[in-house]
Amino acid sequence: MTESRNSAVLAVDGGGTRCRVACEVNGVTHCVETGAANVSTDFDGALAQIQVGLDTLSRQVEVTDLRDWPAFIGLAGVTDAAIAGRLRDALGLTCARVEDDRPAAVRGALGAQDGLVAHCGTGSFLAVQVDGAIRFAGGWGSVLGDEASAQWVGRRALSEALCAHDGTQVQTGLMQKLLADLHGPAGIVSFAGSATPGQFGSLAPAVTSAAQAGDSVAVEILKAGADYIAETAKRLGWQSDRAVCLTGGIAGHYAPYLPDEMQSVIRPPQGEPLTGALAMAKEIRHEHL
Repeated sequence: MTESRNSAVLAVDGGGTRCRVACEVNGVTHCVETGAANVSTDFDGALAQIQVGLDTLSRQVEVTDLRDWPAFIGLAGVTDAAIAGRLRDALGLTCARVEDDRPAAVRGALGAQDGLVAHCGTGSFLAVQVDGAIRFAGGWGSVLGDEASAQWVGRRALSEALCAHDGTQVQTGLMQKLLADLHGPAGIVSFAGSATPGQFGSLAPAVTSAAQAGDSVAVEILKAGADYIAETAKRLGWQSDRAVCLTGGIAGHYAPYLPDEMQSVIRPPQGEPLTGALAMAKEIRHEHL
């Protein structure tokens, strides 16, 4: 295949679970999926995963070198211009914009539409888009933030279970289950001392299931997450006539607990983050024509 510089673009969407490398040539999208790619926690590992994706994609489309194609690289862990530049140089990309993974997620979910994206997966962030400009909140990781994420839900549930053991929280079915499954307070403390965000997040389905069954503590936890989403959205400038997209594995579970004005404008995302990354790569292509 001979690439056309007027039509070919390259995009990367990478996070703590997987990395997707894609290109679009003459309207046809080609995609390769590799392993986790977070440049803050493991720069060399992320670089290797992206390079594997680029090499595989290059063979698929029969193009020797993709490095001069217009590209948008959206990766977890890109916290400043220095790490973005380091990654761009390491990959040898000559026409690329490197940012964190949030802008592509917003563009994928909303397209050009004004609205809110509340992304709650293992981690979390909120974003409001107005006239193409995006304001973000959150996404600062499990130690300092990621409110309403799956790991936050799991961690809070364990904290409430310890309170139930102390007699300062209601001893509900969820509390009893967590105490039993983790072998009491000592087991909870031991688990929490070494658990990864993903391991905390693996407890979230028990919380959402318990909430659906009416467990009062589980409902309390989800209400707290929904309150965070609603309050932060307003601080970012979201208005009630604008769409709300709930993305990520746990985000949809907050819908029943959001204010009526937010529930009434919940919309499914238009596309996925990789779709957004490709759209942003096309903008870069137009800038360089």
